[in-house]
Amino acid sequence: MSGGTILVVDDEENIRDMIRMYLERGGYAVDEVNDGIEAVQFARQHKPDLIVLDIMLPRMNGFEVCETLRAENNQVPVIMLTARDDDMDKIMGLELGADDYLTKPFNPHELVARVRAVLRRHENRDGEPGKLRVGDLEIDLNRREVHIGSGVIALRTQEFEVLKILMEKPGWVFTREQLLSLAWGFDFYGQTRTVDVHIAQIRRRIQKSRVRIETVTGIGYKLII
Repeated sequence: MSGGTILVVDDEENIRDMIRMYLERGGYAVDEVNDGIEAVQFARQHKPDLIVLDIMLPRMNGFEVCETLRAENNQVPVIMLTARDDDMDKIMGLELGADDYLTKPFNPHELVARVRAVLRRHENRDGEPGKLRVGDLEIDLNRREVHIGSGVIALRTQEFEVLKILMEKPGWVFTREQLLSLAWGFDFYGQTRTVDVHIAQIRRRIQKSRVRIETVTGIGYKLII
């Protein structure tokens, strides 16, 4: 298997079997667990290349799994599965550091395509050289760290991506749709509320900096000093 190792976390055996079949056809090795605590333990020990993570799990739900891994600075890509077409589930998952989501029932071919897209984005991120600086705010692209002066602040995966995009073009106005496309890699079907949630989090984290994210009413956001 040359595509990488995918951990599938779901308490329904038929769902795991279906996902395994399509991912293996796509060239991926697949491991499976059926509850949240096992998922965290497996991710710590075996370091999969990506996790397909159901929200409704025994012992520890998918939100808690994602939050636990991100708190440990484990940046393994995560695609969340939700049984409800609920915007709040999607927003919460993305806010906790998930890279993508799919609503059950889903087309397994789409899942494989999403896996490829997320892995490709993470590979591209790993290869970015250098640093970005705006005012007293600096991003180290290799270490994936954000500095205010001599201090380091913690950002979740997508918060980092949104801030990086804004810092690449200070003063440039980005629409919410542009930020969704650039930070997540494709449209989230009108889920622009996701951008607002991440901007609010970034503002709190960089509040000691002279740099500000300004809302451009009716359009989007820009970075200013």
